[in-house]
Amino acid sequence: MVTGQSDIAELVRQCRTRLNSAAISDSLDTLGYHNQVLTPGIKALDASLVLCGLARVGLYMPVYHDDESMRVYENEIALVDSLRPEEVPVLVCHGIQRISPWGELLSERSSYLGAAGCLTDGCVRDTSRIRALNFPVYSSGTNPVDTKFRGKMFLYDVPGEICGVRVDSGDLVFGDFDGIVIVPRGVLHEVVDKAMEKVAAENVVRDEIRAGGALTDIFAKHGIL
Repeated sequence: MVTGQSDIAELVRQCRTRLNSAAISDSLDTLGYHNQVLTPGIKALDASLVLCGLARVGLYMPVYHDDESMRVYENEIALVDSLRPEEVPVLVCHGIQRISPWGELLSERSSYLGAAGCLTDGCVRDTSRIRALNFPVYSSGTNPVDTKFRGKMFLYDVPGEICGVRVDSGDLVFGDFDGIVIVPRGVLHEVVDKAMEKVAAENVVRDEIRAGGALTDIFAKHGIL
């Protein structure tokens, strides 16, 4: 079993290149985790980029003014500056689309630090520049407004809920064109192992289908569709 930080980073890289959201979701189902896929609606700025990394959760609240005591960017900056390789800021805006907590400069800093992308149920801006960075960002939409006067991250590295799914810092976040799934860190290795096995088995099934095999026979043999 992998336990060190470098081993975890390698596991994340393997997930990114070898797995997909469907295989991960199916593996979670097998283990009794049936509510780990975000409600549909979150989309990638670039659908060709897979989002895969370890969550760093930040919770936002709406605000309606700014003054010297607000320090609206304080926690946001602290979270981004503390990112380690293969981590993903998960910015929980509770579906409030008037908040755009992510943009180009945060993407630049995160990319430099080796972060694996960003996930938010709020909006993002500077999208053309983010796309040019090849930095995976998944959000509920785009909105050019600043968070100033609109929202502030008030806590980070605490439990959150995004699009109906609980997320904790250290959980695996995986997103592709089909959707986004959260893997609790306590079952990460087991889920990944099962998902790898499923992908390998699906490759065998695919070959048998292309060879003309009947689904009835193939399913009886492999139990996979």
